[in-house]
Amino acid sequence: MNYRHAYHAGNHTEVFKHSILVFLLEHLTQKMQPFFVLDTHAGIGMYDLESNQALLTGEKADGIEKIYDIGIPSCQRYLDIIVSVNAGPLKYYPGSPEISRQMLRPTDRLIACELHPDDYFALQSRYRSDRRVTIQNRSGYEAINALVPPVERRGLVFIDPPFEQKDEVQQMISALNKGMRKWATGIFCLWYPIKGSKIGDAIADAVVSAQHPKSLRIEFLPFRKDGENLAGSGIIICNTPWKLDEWARSLCQDISSKLGDRNGTWSVKWLTAEGGAQ
Repeated sequence: MNYRHAYHAGNHTEVFKHSILVFLLEHLTQKMQPFFVLDTHAGIGMYDLESNQALLTGEKADGIEKIYDIGIPSCQRYLDIIVSVNAGPLKYYPGSPEISRQMLRPTDRLIACELHPDDYFALQSRYRSDRRVTIQNRSGYEAINALVPPVERRGLVFIDPPFEQKDEVQQMISALNKGMRKWATGIFCLWYPIKGSKIGDAIADAVVSAQHPKSLRIEFLPFRKDGENLAGSGIIICNTPWKLDEWARSLCQDISSKLGDRNGTWSVKWLTAEGGAQ
């Protein structure tokens, strides 16, 4: 499938994955030492929910629009960030690089990669004045191999591709395995869309086969799977922070009552423990 961010900004998959991104970043800010974030498929950083692309799909209506002005304890920091980029009613939605940038401290770093020329220039223009942020026009998968481990020795790799390539899953798995070999203590977070089960199962099988430690699989499906439409999405995290599994259950329970047709499902499952298979 093709998942260009501009067409899906603020939908239910964005609410889910960006809430998890915020949790991971909050975890990293709990220690004084600087941290590093690599965003492999950054997009443009900020999305106009009244743009032609967003209006074409109208997906915000089953996502951020339903929870923008209500309090949800499990994802309140995420919602606060959405509110911060809107001077009143909901109009703009921050992508992953903007969410990360907002949570950086003065000594932290973000490298955001984007291959699409127009998106790269938009991203470069938006962040050129922020010295903590570097924008690179390169493959995010290649960047993992080139840029880890970072000098900070702690941080996050956020892998959120548009699934435009036929071999996207294989590229994700290869990049993850290379990255984990070079940076065994880094947090790696991989997102995937759900229509059927093949993508998530393939990544999960690879993670178990490689025995990447503390690997957690979270799926949130606000709609029933029919094999055709976007039912939900999943996240697989390696080197999962403490208590993320408990929080993820609270998140999914909270948002499942607000999003979709209320016939959906969610799951939080360990793939591997700290020392190997769970």
